[in-house]
Amino acid sequence: MNKAYKYRLYPNKEQAILINKTFGCVRFVYNRMHADRKAIYEKYKDDREALKRQKYPMPADYKKEFPWLKEVDSLALANAQLNLNRAYNNFFRDKSVGFPKFKSKHHDKKSYTTNNQKGTIRFIDSKAIRLPKLKDVRIKMHRPLPQNVIIKSATISQTPTGKYYIAIVVQYEVQIKPITPTVETTIGLDYSSKALFVDSKTNSPDYPKYYRQAEARLKREQRKLSKRKKGGQNRAKQRRKVAKLHEKVANQRKDFLHQLSRQIANAYDGVAIENLNMRGMAQGLNLAKSTNDNGFGMLKTFLAYKLADQGKQLVIIDKWYPSSKLCHICKHENKELTLADRNWTCPHCGTELDRDVNAAINIKNEGCRILGIA
Repeated sequence: MNKAYKYRLYPNKEQAILINKTFGCVRFVYNRMHADRKAIYEKYKDDREALKRQKYPMPADYKKEFPWLKEVDSLALANAQLNLNRAYNNFFRDKSVGFPKFKSKHHDKKSYTTNNQKGTIRFIDSKAIRLPKLKDVRIKMHRPLPQNVIIKSATISQTPTGKYYIAIVVQYEVQIKPITPTVETTIGLDYSSKALFVDSKTNSPDYPKYYRQAEARLKREQRKLSKRKKGGQNRAKQRRKVAKLHEKVANQRKDFLHQLSRQIANAYDGVAIENLNMRGMAQGLNLAKSTNDNGFGMLKTFLAYKLADQGKQLVIIDKWYPSSKLCHICKHENKELTLADRNWTCPHCGTELDRDVNAAINIKNEGCRILGIA
């Protein structure tokens, strides 16, 4: 099994300078290779065979012209090339993905990835990790790694508030005994804008809506930021203050979803959930703040790996499945149901139905059908 573990890094001044240099060099090489490759693509885009025969520049090709690229980890530059290749492959596979874009110094995430080669990435003790070019960097290991792991790669990143983190990808052997879910140990979750979700047992977690709690203060601090002069020290200070507020909200949300997903994964052997397009919902229903604040997609991601670690199953229901319009008693589909109808009466059997609870039960039933549970 491959798994990533994320820790906080505390580099000294020299290490922080080199990390920031690596961020810039990786971005520079990515953009330079992208510009050269884009020129080749524009020239041969109508001749696919000629385009396939073209040779593209490598990161090492730029080191003669730009010798300062030698100061940073060469594997970080190589991974930038891999990322660019992946972006082009995705574009050629599906044009709707969009043509690869250039990386921005101010808007893109600051990070780079390096690989472990014969122990170039290793833990010195519980307080330090050896990294290429950086040597020993202080680390906060808030949880231990599994036994007998093989470190594959590490991604160093910096948040907008200036904090450094490292995500270590490790490979290890694990014996997982698959668990066969039953009807009693399976639950269905239906997305709810107000309460995050409603399950098939009529329960809801009552998500605290951390962004809404901080919205008034965020509005005040962002108004101050908009009035600061660009390029000034006061603007930089105010930007960090706004970033800290956003980071706190994100951490609160992530902590809540981690605890909630752990409770669900421990309590049930099978979880059925809809495959919703959360970005489309945020853009199309004038519910952007509430939808993004809930983090339903993040909850689904957390559930997926936590259930898999225990040999349990997450069932993804197709988004076009009529979970809300289908009566879970008689299976009659009410095609006249609108989004405003929170409660409705089945015209076929006369059952009084709560929209969200009915949808959650239908999602559970569909999940049981997919799992082959009677």
